[in-house]
Amino acid sequence: MKYVVLFAVVLSIGCGKPEQPVASSAAPASPQAPQAPQAPQAPQAPQAPQAPRVVFLGDSLTAGLGLAADRSFPSLIEKKLKEKGLDYDVINAGVSGDTSAGGVRRLDWSMEGDVRVLILALGGNDGLRGLPTTEMKKNLAAVLDRARERKVSVILAGMEAPPNYGPEYTRAFRKVYSELATEYKVRFIPFLLQGVAGDASLNQADGIHPNVRGAEIVADLVWAELEPALRRPNQ
Repeated sequence: MKYVVLFAVVLSIGCGKPEQPVASSAAPASPQAPQAPQAPQAPQAPQAPQAPRVVFLGDSLTAGLGLAADRSFPSLIEKKLKEKGLDYDVINAGVSGDTSAGGVRRLDWSMEGDVRVLILALGGNDGLRGLPTTEMKKNLAAVLDRARERKVSVILAGMEAPPNYGPEYTRAFRKVYSELATEYKVRFIPFLLQGVAGDASLNQADGIHPNVRGAEIVADLVWAELEPALRRPNQ
């Protein structure tokens, strides 16, 4: 918001004959001593260029709910990048409880900077809530459109709807991801929790969120698509 401050200047103008100058008995002011020249400021050191970014846009699975911050699957992938000597900043834009619509609303700040790859892992909460698959598809497409405009490579990670909404909803839900992957020609992981979902030994007590070992399996699954995307961008 801009604030406008108005200053009023009042000028008093005398009327009639001009006043006669009055002699002053004050001694003339002595000239000021010249100021010493200021030393030139040292030039600021140039800022180091920011590293390119890999952004994970997702929900609690991406955020690593129930895990230490360094055990979420984006953090595990960050370690893999360093081990491979690949200089990328990893941005974990996972927000617990977020839907595909929420991902669209926060997309601009999530994709700030030099983003090279976006891992799009949203939709799980849409399925848990039984939200319309048409809306989910529209939201995910909006993210893919923005990534395409910015020439950002995308890995689309699919999810599965719970069976309690019926087989028709489950099929429609799954179809959203496969159709978008084909339409936008992006790298595709059909199910982010492949090999983890349904295995009690790989999940926390809630049966939904991976434990430490489960997160490692998810990281390996995503890494299999991410590494070639980094070495061969936009392919």
